[in-house]
Amino acid sequence: MSSSGPRAGGPTRRRSYTPTQKLDFLVQYEAAVLSNEGGAFLRREGLYSSQMTEWRRLRDAGVLEGKKAGESIGRLSKDQAEIARLRRQLEVTQGRLKTSEAALGVLGKLHALLEDLSEREEGGPKPGKR
Repeated sequence: MSSSGPRAGGPTRRRSYTPTQKLDFLVQYEAAVLSNEGGAFLRREGLYSSQMTEWRRLRDAGVLEGKKAGESIGRLSKDQAEIARLRRQLEVTQGRLKTSEAALGVLGKLHALLEDLSEREEGGPKPGKR
């Protein structure tokens, strides 16, 4: 068993990715997650979910866009962190809104059905008696 990893005494070099590569990995990872293949993608590429979380945070704050290869990404400014937080909050709120709208639609249909059944029982002939 020949290995060149850190435990085998081989070179330990830390990989670095350009902002463009990070964005590409994020797109591929998010597509893989939709088909329940996120873990397989991470294993195949040798990446960690914590990297995806960090890169997503940087992308949402707009830090990865417009950077050239080798340009330092650095930490988020206060404004960028606030923008990222507000974007996440907006996504959560929009998800809740979609759920609420769907529930209201179902309740509206249920109300119409119950009214229809109630009117049939009160005014019309009984369905069992002809």
